[in-house]
Amino acid sequence: MKIWNTYTNQLEDFVPKREKEVSMYVCGPTVYDHIHIGNARPVIFFDTVTRYFSSLGYHVRFASNFTDVDDRIIERARKEQRTELEVGDYYIRQFLEAAESLGSKTDYIQPRVTEYMDKIIDFIQELVEKEAAYVVDGDVFFRVSKVAEYGHLSNRNLDELQAGARIELNQRKESPLDFVLWKKTDSGIHWHSPFSDGRPGWHTECVVMVDSIFHSEIDIHGGGSDLVFPHHENEIAQAIVSRHHRLARYWLHNGRLNIDGAEMHKSEGNALFVKDLPGDKRAFRLFMLSTHYRSPINFRFESLSVYENEWKKLENTIKSLFRNSELATDQTPIQDRELAMIQQYETQFIEAMELDFNTPNAITALWGLTKQANIFLKEKASGATLKKTVDQLRAMLDILGVPVCVKSLSADEKKLFAEWETLRLKKEWAKADELRKELQKRELL
Repeated sequence: MKIWNTYTNQLEDFVPKREKEVSMYVCGPTVYDHIHIGNARPVIFFDTVTRYFSSLGYHVRFASNFTDVDDRIIERARKEQRTELEVGDYYIRQFLEAAESLGSKTDYIQPRVTEYMDKIIDFIQELVEKEAAYVVDGDVFFRVSKVAEYGHLSNRNLDELQAGARIELNQRKESPLDFVLWKKTDSGIHWHSPFSDGRPGWHTECVVMVDSIFHSEIDIHGGGSDLVFPHHENEIAQAIVSRHHRLARYWLHNGRLNIDGAEMHKSEGNALFVKDLPGDKRAFRLFMLSTHYRSPINFRFESLSVYENEWKKLENTIKSLFRNSELATDQTPIQDRELAMIQQYETQFIEAMELDFNTPNAITALWGLTKQANIFLKEKASGATLKKTVDQLRAMLDILGVPVCVKSLSADEKKLFAEWETLRLKKEWAKADELRKELQKRELL
């Protein structure tokens, strides 16, 4: 398997630290509002990565955090006259519901910043003692000069960073590149520390949670491309000084998602929340995975409608395959030619996923097998052939996180189908239509 490592800026063989185990951490949401479809992209992609590793027999330890300490949460709490923890709890529940609606699993490790405050304070104190951080009037800043390779992840040198317009000027810093580890404040939720009463800077939180959960350098750290600098760059800097590693061996970043050609921002009112997405969200997930994860996506409702139609066709094919395989009287073993047809699409799917999780090519293999499945149905292939085809399609769909659920038939239901088929052969259309309506009522067609 090869994956693109942002840190080395190249495609690399994936070799986990431990055989058949993968440790992975992805930066999660700041829980002050509902998530929009741009926020959903890493949720969908890294869930697919987890599913693929699991399908290969890897034990995946996956963690993604909730940032429940933030100025925006404090502002929302004041506006709604609730505590910050109440706001955080509410939007965490909303996030998990949205993730599940997108087909993503939610049974992973879910650390919250507020649960790690003692460890965060101890970690900052450790950096101060190592002279990698310094205190100014209760605020604590990280000393970037202590990290020779600072800027490596984002492929920028120190001179470029110094001159960059994104660097906030602060006369209290030793260098404009130094970043906040602890902010002195008595407004909103805050904690007591040796430096002052206050709360942590964003860049420290994930480092501490990764270290506390995994106790070592992890295999994969992921997130959106907007996190490369400064967030992930600053995480690496702290890990190098404190733990003598770069936090993760492989850094994966998904591209941005725009809406109608413009960047999506909640503050500008052009964000489309996941909860407001129309139609079957499995179609939206297919739409998202139909672009390579490192490439940008431009969302338009017209594009989504195309995937809605394609998804309905795919779902109908799966259901028809499943029913026909159950009801088939011909149980001739699958022929070598038919097996080879199925396996060629399986191979294409695996090769695509093995090459930097190329989900667009994997979906192309899925469509190819779906087309072949319809040929098998038209040719009235044996039950064994239909079952092998539907099993392979469902395996692909499970990895992509878009399952089609079809209930197995009871003995009485099989008898009902047989009666319906007999009436159709006899061209007794009125009676056949009554049975068809009954089958539809039972959601069997």
